[in-house]
Amino acid sequence: MTTSAVVLFLAVFGASAVEMVEALTIVVASGTARGWRSALEGAGVAVAVLAAIVGAVGVPLIHLVPLSALRVAVGSILLVLGLNWLRKAILRSSGHIAIHDEDLIYQKTVASLTDPDTGRQRVARDSVGFAVAFKGVFLEGTEVVLIVLSLGSSDHKMLLASLAAGAALLIVTIIGVVVSRQLSEVPENAMKMTVGIMLSSFGIFWAGEGAKIRWPWSDAFILVLIALFGCVTFLAIELMRRRFPAPIAPLVPETVQ
Repeated sequence: MTTSAVVLFLAVFGASAVEMVEALTIVVASGTARGWRSALEGAGVAVAVLAAIVGAVGVPLIHLVPLSALRVAVGSILLVLGLNWLRKAILRSSGHIAIHDEDLIYQKTVASLTDPDTGRQRVARDSVGFAVAFKGVFLEGTEVVLIVLSLGSSDHKMLLASLAAGAALLIVTIIGVVVSRQLSEVPENAMKMTVGIMLSSFGIFWAGEGAKIRWPWSDAFILVLIALFGCVTFLAIELMRRRFPAPIAPLVPETVQ
């Protein structure tokens, strides 16, 4: 495998794993509070819809759109996604916004779905549980689909990107079955920072290639971009901590998407 293929696989795997952990948290909470049948059905329908989107959009992207134009567009999308992830990761690491805590999100979701009259969980098929699980999986999965389509189509490696996302889905599912709701052990902020650096690097690299820029050392220049983004991220965190100190943000759940 070439350097770009290896980095692509790792980028898709990491990004997919982060989003899937968040989706898993919502599904587990929905299943616990409203019944597993509804939660699993909602998650299954969401996965089926996302698979249909990949099948409908992925093939035209590869075969109908000129590669240079595709790389510029995809590079821009990846750069925006990557910088957004990096911005949040830097703010969390410097203490300016709260750390994303999956356990607290789980507790909040369970509390919002538990029957207020009896305080008990629903066990039969439940439309609310279905809708919450569907929304969680679909919204988090949409970002996975966007990353898979972007990275896979820009270098004609859709199969590799799909395999990386599939591997992430398999591993996260196994972990979810084994550890259930102990999801706070996943170092999500570190993963998002790493993936943000990789997506930003890919974004600049492919946008440049689409604009006919000849990068030194070909695909290996991606590693140089990753190193540069890593250094800038580290310096930004240190600058935020020293020049703009803020109290460590409490561990509070972010809004469930």
